[in-house]
Amino acid sequence: MFFSEPVRVGVVGVGYLGSLHVKRLSEIPLAHLVGVYDIDRERSKTISEEYGVVAFKDLQSLLREVEAVVIAAPTTVHYEIARESILMGRHTFVEKPLTDSLTTAREIVELAKKHNVKVQVGHIERFNPAFLSARKYMDGRVYFIESIRMSVYNPRGTDVDVILDLMIHDIDLTLALIKEDPSSISAVGIPVVTGDIDIANVRLEFPSGAVANLTASRISLEKMRKFRVFVMNRYLSIDLYRRRIDMVQKVNDELIPYFPPVDASRDAITLELEAFLRAVRGEGEVVVSAEDGYRNMEVAERIKREIYRRIRRVRENEDTGS
Repeated sequence: MFFSEPVRVGVVGVGYLGSLHVKRLSEIPLAHLVGVYDIDRERSKTISEEYGVVAFKDLQSLLREVEAVVIAAPTTVHYEIARESILMGRHTFVEKPLTDSLTTAREIVELAKKHNVKVQVGHIERFNPAFLSARKYMDGRVYFIESIRMSVYNPRGTDVDVILDLMIHDIDLTLALIKEDPSSISAVGIPVVTGDIDIANVRLEFPSGAVANLTASRISLEKMRKFRVFVMNRYLSIDLYRRRIDMVQKVNDELIPYFPPVDASRDAITLELEAFLRAVRGEGEVVVSAEDGYRNMEVAERIKREIYRRIRRVRENEDTGS
């Protein structure tokens, strides 16, 4: 379907992240922000009054009035909201991760195909200005990736483990660059302040021979989002947090440093929402599809299984005294 007018869109879930989506949508010419819905009626009312839109009393009321929806509710309810949206034929943007289980994520993928609904997953780092600016220097085969993602502890987001909360961003970037599923996974991780894994380190090996080492922690004293990529004769260090690129390139047997410019004039949330709206209007493909979201979750689940297998083995050894 092609929309010549701005897309009528609503936001479900207007907590911290959802309110950012509301703000950006209110500024994007491609969007006609119709209203919001949140189970917290007072929060919904506050945001609706701030942006001059409707605070809907329930999800179905909002869905009846829009052509597309942005879901920024907790991960645990992504499935039920996205399912309802797709069944009503509404194009759907879902914050990452797609859902909280592979079974429900697969169902969302299949439902979207069946009902011809466009679904985009909010893997925002694909739209990070530093990553976008660095892409032009990543021509050719990727040999090695190293990422370090650290976050100060925040109870918001602890409804899932650190792999689905933080590392999944770097899983998404890695799979987008290497374009293969890992053939081998080695992983370690432990719970520290929650009942789930709070820090993890992973080594992914791919059929082409490429390797990725990913580290994520949500109990750091500082925030860090470093993503390093090695291609033939070139190394890029991308600071996703500070939006900076450091590059070293081999030229005539010399290593020459270069600092590519980053166009940071626009933020990643605006860029991802615009991409979604253009796809809804028939002006381009979905950049981060439901299939991408499912594949990221599949790798995340493999990582978690490996971590828990290792934890069980350590506990068994402790119990036997070996």
